[in-house]
Amino acid sequence: MTRIALFLPNWIGDVVMATPAVRAVRGAFPAAELVAVCKPYVADVLAGAPWFAETVLADKRGPRERRFLAVARRLRAKPLDAALLFPNSLRTAALAYLGGAKRIVGFSRYCRGPLLTDKLYAKTDARGRFVPSPVIDDYNRLARALGAGDPGHRMELFTEPADEAAAGAVWQRFGLHRYPRVVLLNPGAAFGAAKHWGCDHFAELARALTTRLGCGVLVVCGPAEREMARRIAEESRSPHVFSLADGALSLGLTKAVVRRADLLVTTDSGPRHFAAAFGRPVVALFGPTHIEWTETYFTKEVCLQKKLACGPCQQRMCPLGHHRCMRELSPIDVFAAAERLLWRFPLSPGAEVSRAA
Repeated sequence: MTRIALFLPNWIGDVVMATPAVRAVRGAFPAAELVAVCKPYVADVLAGAPWFAETVLADKRGPRERRFLAVARRLRAKPLDAALLFPNSLRTAALAYLGGAKRIVGFSRYCRGPLLTDKLYAKTDARGRFVPSPVIDDYNRLARALGAGDPGHRMELFTEPADEAAAGAVWQRFGLHRYPRVVLLNPGAAFGAAKHWGCDHFAELARALTTRLGCGVLVVCGPAEREMARRIAEESRSPHVFSLADGALSLGLTKAVVRRADLLVTTDSGPRHFAAAFGRPVVALFGPTHIEWTETYFTKEVCLQKKLACGPCQQRMCPLGHHRCMRELSPIDVFAAAERLLWRFPLSPGAEVSRAA
């Protein structure tokens, strides 16, 4: 049996953007045993997916069995016919090489070219500088190099029964079934503070969504963003704005509530791609990062960004200290985009039944 290791990206959103490529590899090698190699914190992104026979967790700071040499030995124990590398790190290529992969497909970056059997190259300009281009297209190039057909751009995720039950409990707890539309707000961004849109802005937007459109609003968050979510709900001064700040959190729950929502308004972070994977409309707020890097061709998405002379700077913290790229993105503009999407893409009747269950 053919055995192929797919080394998944290290960011939650990037894992979602890799799903067309993963699905294409599965389709191209239907009898193959696919092995996911990934960081522990992204493993649950693909929970419930039918593509992998095995998941190997790799973490240089984790338990001994997840560290470099232990993972290499585990991979080598059952021969690997091929490895496809979504991350560009030298460490990933070395792990595939020591793991015994006969064929290693990846981008030739960070001096790892000699370890690759199939080398791809990033787009550059005449001066050799990287040109911002969609990561999803690069991931698709990797799949094609391995032998898959054109993956397309349809991202895909799955939920598990326990996550759906937890989402149903959230709907019941806050009475979200009472509202004609439910909008999620996602204020977090693991990249850094430069991606954050102010809590005051989110609170103003939430208030407008409830008073002008009659929406119920739910603020989602990760463990490090509980206080931010709690503050947004409090500052909205609305009884129709709720947050997940005081309950159990998981990626599975976030996926399940996104799947039920009418709309997501989010910073440029992982849950943005959850919405696209479930076909839910999304307003994405960009500041310091290039939209081009994470373009996914999703037709139900509106990306908002203020064009300034100092950006996009790609910095985790505003190097000039003013954070204008996000501060000048007004709640009025975001509300207008949200309203347009809500009217253009109403939740389907089947989805209405599903989320009320």
